[in-house]
Amino acid sequence: MIHTQSNPKALLSQSLAPLEVRDLTVAYREKPVLWDVDLQVPVGQLCAIVGPNGAGKSTLIKAVLGLIPKASGQVKFFGQTLVEARSRIGYVPQRGSVDWDFPTSVLDVVVMGLYGKLGWFRRPGKLERDAALRCLEQVSMSEFAGRQISQLSGGQQQRVFLARALAQDSDLYFMDEPFAGVDAVTEDAILRVLHELKEHGKTVVVVHHDLETVRAYFDHLTLLNVQVIASGPMDETFTPENLKRTYGERMIMVS
Repeated sequence: MIHTQSNPKALLSQSLAPLEVRDLTVAYREKPVLWDVDLQVPVGQLCAIVGPNGAGKSTLIKAVLGLIPKASGQVKFFGQTLVEARSRIGYVPQRGSVDWDFPTSVLDVVVMGLYGKLGWFRRPGKLERDAALRCLEQVSMSEFAGRQISQLSGGQQQRVFLARALAQDSDLYFMDEPFAGVDAVTEDAILRVLHELKEHGKTVVVVHHDLETVRAYFDHLTLLNVQVIASGPMDETFTPENLKRTYGERMIMVS
């Protein structure tokens, strides 16, 4: 369920950077986890955030989304604050951070993605459930609509969360390690959705861990290790020099 924007104000804001971060610092117990991060994400691109373990990749996404406090810095979405732009932002968290034992069905999880437009006090009806089913169909999960989420495999759970993000029909998506530990069918489904989002002018920011696939999957790269080491178009940024600065001398080079 992907739509294009026709609202003049939305079209104007689409010309602004979907995400602009200035001087962002996040600290745990006074130890900086992110330090003085500046970042600008281009519109309509598939953008990867890559770096070693403990580099602050997931922390960066959570900080810009207001899920954890920041020590300092400014964040803008299409030139707006998080509160102003929240309805235009979708988020797929790490699968391991979700309570998959919660007693709810696959379809209900996807319908939750519609609450931002529906409002919490209006019950979803046939229109909303049909829309959720279309999103499940996009990730090849419609046959599991009545299944409890605890009964799904890891890859199937990831596809359900992807369908919920699609139901939000956002302009900017954040995905935290969506490819981690998934099967080939789920990986193909995620890639198919990413390319469909891009074709419709959406912007996607993905925390990614696999250097062997990052060039094939994404257009724009941010290399992060507490600070932004480099950020820009993939061909310009994915270089041996930048990778060595990000991962250190022990990094195994990929062809």
